[in-house]
Amino acid sequence: MRLLVVNANTSQFVTDRVAAEARLAAGPGCEIKAVTGEFGARIIGTRAENAIAAHAMVDLMARHAEGCDAALIAVSYDTALDASRQLLTIPVVGMTEAALLTACMLGGKTGVITLGSAGLPMYQELVAHYGLAGRVAGWGVIDRATAFSPGDTAELDRLLVAEAKRLVEQAGAETVVLSGAVMAGVPRRLQAQVPVPLIDGIACGVRQAELLARMKLPKPTAGSYAAPKGREVSNVSEALRKAFGDGG
Repeated sequence: MRLLVVNANTSQFVTDRVAAEARLAAGPGCEIKAVTGEFGARIIGTRAENAIAAHAMVDLMARHAEGCDAALIAVSYDTALDASRQLLTIPVVGMTEAALLTACMLGGKTGVITLGSAGLPMYQELVAHYGLAGRVAGWGVIDRATAFSPGDTAELDRLLVAEAKRLVEQAGAETVVLSGAVMAGVPRRLQAQVPVPLIDGIACGVRQAELLARMKLPKPTAGSYAAPKGREVSNVSEALRKAFGDGG
């Protein structure tokens, strides 16, 4: 099995971290192919940056999906998830959707910790889009730009643990999702310090992508997720043009 992991941020550091955690989570015989955005924001954090990243995401999907059995969006806004599901013939999983659904299956309400207050409304809208707003016990925000660069994580770890415990003790969270692709591997590192499960979107996404690939369910041929046919697009990559069914 081959799993495509797509980071539409242009930060190779994030891709490397995501890929390492994805390989730890993957089952035997699952190869991870990780790719990084080639244009746009280093770290997506605003609506405008996310709009640019949507183009980068579908382009990377179209160019790299051949030979893969499933794909994982390694951007915590699940950028272009619906569009990627329409364009590709293989299952596509969003890391935040996977984390939230996993939290639901563990029972009770979940707390969600985000990095950066500017992105909080985008996460809240995403959760509402999935119909899961009622399953969120509370939100936590940590504004630390240092999370997005290599280096000492001691202070960030302290803040994450404190915020997770606050969500458990004050909001009644029975699981906690650490959002952000850069948080890949952090729940595993901090789990012993938190009394409820810490959820990692990359680990959840890898396992759910493997499950969907093994189920071999058919691609829809009707409805809004059916592949586009005969759509004319201009000034995009050849792979993306073909994904739109543009015969040229």
